[in-house]
Amino acid sequence: VQLQASGGGLVQPGGSLRLACAASGSIFSINGMGWYRQAPGKQRELVASKTYSGSTNYADSVKGRFTISRDNAKNTVYLQMNSLKPEDTAVYYCHVLTWSGTNYWGQGTLVTVSS
Repeated sequence: VQLQASGGGLVQPGGSLRLACAASGSIFSINGMGWYRQAPGKQRELVASKTYSGSTNYADSVKGRFTISRDNAKNTVYLQMNSLKPEDTAVYYCHVLTWSGTNYWGQGTLVTVSS
């Protein structure tokens, strides 16, 4: 599975960004799709994920602000990020979990929230 992420950038506090990640390759093997992030000096953490059947999981810090969606026909997962805060600044990684338990990672896209 190959992952191509897009949509990062610089945004002011309170602003919005939308990330997208398209999967290709062995797409039939994909169950979960989602996003992790890693801020400087911190461990990578789950932001949001969504299974093929539609179950979602969000980090407490983004609940009510971020929304994950998924287009299974296009093998694409999206992350709508609203009310962004400086602490949301990080490299965001697209993630895929296959039915067999294999993890795949995208190349990362930088989100910077700053005035």
